[in-house]
Amino acid sequence: MRGGWMREAAGWLGAVAVSLLVSAQVAASARSELLFRDGDSLVVAMIARALVDGQPLDWAMSSVLFLPETAVFAALSVVLPFDVNGVLAANGVLNLVALYGALRLVAGRRREGAAPAAWSLLALLVFGVVAMTEASASRDALELASLQLTTTYYSATVVAVVATVGMLRRALDRERLHPWLLFALFATAVVSTISNPLYAVWATVPLTLVLAIFALRRPGRGLILVLSATLIVGTAVGFLGRIPFSAWIANTGASYAQPAEWMQSLGYYTGLVGERLTTPGGWLAALVLLALIALAAGLSARSVAEPFGERGAHLVALIAWVTPVLVIVGAIALGTHAARYLQPLAFAPVLALVAAPRALRIPFARPLLMPQAVLGSAVVLLLIGGMLGIPRLASAAARPDADLVCVTDWVNEADRPGAGQFWTVRLPKLHLEDPTQLVQVDHRLNGYAWLVNRTDFAVSGVSFLIEDSRTVQWELPVAAIPGEVVQCGRYSILDFGETSLPLGTPHS
Repeated sequence: MRGGWMREAAGWLGAVAVSLLVSAQVAASARSELLFRDGDSLVVAMIARALVDGQPLDWAMSSVLFLPETAVFAALSVVLPFDVNGVLAANGVLNLVALYGALRLVAGRRREGAAPAAWSLLALLVFGVVAMTEASASRDALELASLQLTTTYYSATVVAVVATVGMLRRALDRERLHPWLLFALFATAVVSTISNPLYAVWATVPLTLVLAIFALRRPGRGLILVLSATLIVGTAVGFLGRIPFSAWIANTGASYAQPAEWMQSLGYYTGLVGERLTTPGGWLAALVLLALIALAAGLSARSVAEPFGERGAHLVALIAWVTPVLVIVGAIALGTHAARYLQPLAFAPVLALVAAPRALRIPFARPLLMPQAVLGSAVVLLLIGGMLGIPRLASAAARPDADLVCVTDWVNEADRPGAGQFWTVRLPKLHLEDPTQLVQVDHRLNGYAWLVNRTDFAVSGVSFLIEDSRTVQWELPVAAIPGEVVQCGRYSILDFGETSLPLGTPHS
């Protein structure tokens, strides 16, 4: 289509501009705690650093392995001349741009009467608006869109789920199989499931259900069965592919399911909704998402009678509201207590905007919709986004933390092993010249093997402890009094000098 590449380029430039603005706003809020300092949020950066530095790898992970996230972060840390916070900020922007790419895949191919790039950009913008309403420092808040900017809270899985919907939509639109599309669908299911079993819950289950409904209608049944089988087999192979990583998986996630506690789970999530609706931003986000779900339901109802060639749009519209419903019901039925499992509530509804991306007919604005004008506007938008977003984002990433600098300078100069508890030690550990100097322990000085490299536990003892307000009262295995207590703002360093405190048996 003439001028098609200009519109596509404009879409990508617009996506970068939107991503910069959204990332800057989130990073300038209290949500920056999750981007740069939260103990959980730093695991990918820690793994990537160990990988780049060539350290032996023996990690104790949760059920999520963060394989794509680690590969991306490691590549960025090698290519970009930034410190770790700068790379985290750049990774947040890239995560949003990647989401645009997945949305563009869902919107379908360029064709007469359609504007898939424009609607994909609008979908990203709406998602970004929801993210910008989120300003809590808590990882447990029902603020799900902004989690896409982190390296830890399943950003790659979100992109993979949306991309999977896009691949299925493309296959249904074409009404025939293409080997590369089938292979891409299979590979995405395999890699995503190996990295994060939630892919099966967020993608495989709802998509298989919708495809099964489609299979009840005779036209195209063979194609639908092949697509379903590819998705299911890819997911199964992904679960088998987790076996070689079993030594790294300290918790399979089975313990997170407590069906007997479904009532407590219902109360927990209801409470999170109530907290979210205590702010104007929370109400705005809720109204936007409810409107999108209503739009998706309306598109689904209207497309039931459409011919087979429109089943791609029908699939997208159905997934936009079916997935959130299934995830909510499933999370409560399994008795879970984690807001991050509900992320489809934030990203699935925006799919309604790309289900049927029809071009708008605005005769008086036709000159403005010419490809050259669209591309020029996108360039201007990128410049504006860069000028407004980059300084704010850079400022948030470089925000001084005198307490952290005090600790890292002291530990670097001490050049001997110390220890601290999970929520206290991880931030200083990441920013040290040699992260192995700080060992992650529990309050009894047993090694705490959780989201950490178990090679750290090779040391037999430590000579100082780091604590802050989140540190549980120490119960040391030997009687010892620190010879000096170094105050570093919110941190305290208990220096035992020549006394070595023995480490206990590591546990997860």
